[in-house]
Amino acid sequence: MGASPSLLSPPMKLSLQHLSNPELLSLIFGARGDYSAYRHSLTPLFDGTAGTLQKKCAAARELLIRGLHESMQQRSLLSEPAAVRDYLRISYVRREHESFMVLCLDAQNRLICAEELFRGTLTQTAVYPREIVKCAMQHNAAGVIFAHNHPSGLATASAADRQLTDTLQKALALMDIKVLDHFIVAGQELVSFAERGWL
Repeated sequence: MGASPSLLSPPMKLSLQHLSNPELLSLIFGARGDYSAYRHSLTPLFDGTAGTLQKKCAAARELLIRGLHESMQQRSLLSEPAAVRDYLRISYVRREHESFMVLCLDAQNRLICAEELFRGTLTQTAVYPREIVKCAMQHNAAGVIFAHNHPSGLATASAADRQLTDTLQKALALMDIKVLDHFIVAGQELVSFAERGWL
């Protein structure tokens, strides 16, 4: 007796790009819900309210962040630039204040930890080089990646951003710690200092 055709055929790859927002939400959270309000925009899901669906989306977002974090701990970030970008986009989604994050890397450029060290206002945040050096030393980092967001939505580096990065690079160089990149995140847009030749 022959094997069932379904056992012989290769598994089908799940393609989700063609699904609408309500169809994706139905797939994740069940078919009983009414997701028609999200047909044109998912923004209301992340507006900070405490509804059941919003809590579920927040949990799904946290799972994505944790999954990307694990992936970055297992592979060199220089060979996984998309994972870093995805991690930062998801981490900074809907933040209404500036936040400065440091990703500490080991000698193989794998993630040791990602820490938000400073949090500011809508337009600025104070960053203290001593605290960044302290963080990198505590985690025995061989390299670091910086990231901060612009809640205004403008993915541009100011003169102050570039000067701060230069100051941090010099301070960390004294400890033989490399600055691999500094990202500015504004919504889905990212500016990479390394790609611009500023490091």
